[in-house]
Amino acid sequence: MAVLNEEQEMLRDMARDWAKNESPVAEFRKVRASGEPQAYNADAYATMAQMGWAGVIIPEEHGGSDFGFLSAGLVIEELGKTLTASPLIATTIAASAIILGGSDEQKAKWLPKLASGEAVATLAVDESARHDPSSIETSVSGGKMTGKKAFVHEAHGADLFVVAAKDGLYLVENGDGVSLTTRKLTDQRNHADIAFDGAAAEKLDGGGDSLLEDVLDRARVLTAAEMLGMAQAVFDTTLDYLKQRVQFSQVLATFQALQHRMADLFADLAQMRSAVEGGLQAIDSGFGVAQAATVAKAEANRVLHLISNQGIQLHGGIGMTDEYDVGFYLKRARVLESSWGSSSYLRDRFARLSKY
Repeated sequence: MAVLNEEQEMLRDMARDWAKNESPVAEFRKVRASGEPQAYNADAYATMAQMGWAGVIIPEEHGGSDFGFLSAGLVIEELGKTLTASPLIATTIAASAIILGGSDEQKAKWLPKLASGEAVATLAVDESARHDPSSIETSVSGGKMTGKKAFVHEAHGADLFVVAAKDGLYLVENGDGVSLTTRKLTDQRNHADIAFDGAAAEKLDGGGDSLLEDVLDRARVLTAAEMLGMAQAVFDTTLDYLKQRVQFSQVLATFQALQHRMADLFADLAQMRSAVEGGLQAIDSGFGVAQAATVAKAEANRVLHLISNQGIQLHGGIGMTDEYDVGFYLKRARVLESSWGSSSYLRDRFARLSKY
């Protein structure tokens, strides 16, 4: 487990208390019931921004706290525990792209808005059902973008898109030349396909040739942090259920076979935490980011898939009923497992990185 300083402990505790008291899973149920494509509570996100969470990685001169990715991950993990629906991760990823590759003018224009919650942004990379940044067809000519993006997280309500084109990353404001089509996925969150038809595009010229992969690595680690929070919540919920449920006149937690299963999951969860925190710390240190990010997301995929499955099984048939929250975690898990690289994609990427 990462060693936190006093400020980071305070930030984590504040996020934990807020998520538990102000944004429990019951709030996600309300968002789901509303049926709005945006699929998050705008007032709740405004509160997050007021608490400084949208600006954790943004430099102080642009309205943020420059508190680093480990600190951002602490907040995201706590929100993941309660399935809090918000554009916080998407906006943080987009902000990282501007920090890495933006000009002084681009940073001055967008970073203060993102830090304050005035604007929402998201990253648009993939053009098919599979994550493959090497097969991008979107192009820009004369400052106008043409192309399509699929399964874009938090697209509804976004003011700015960071879009991957053939020759780099571009900033595209939501407006003329941009059209969205809602995608209904199993997690019932905010997803859309986007068509760009002559939309004004402004290139991020900094960051070098590795800019896209650098941003994707940050997306992988931040997503893994949400998955860590979800895995911890499923484990805790399942353990509590086993301690209460009685079968054959015995509490389920007294059965040795189930004790062994929970012990194995506890060890997997500890390994996942180590990988995710290692990825966050690698970004902050700037050392070994690609490998650490790949391992973090791959391990998050593996462990959350396992824990979400076991959570359903150990709850029995009622686990998938709407009355119980545990099924929501499985549905969200399946979407996140495919985001920014499936397990097979990430294993292949780690093998390629290890050649050098």
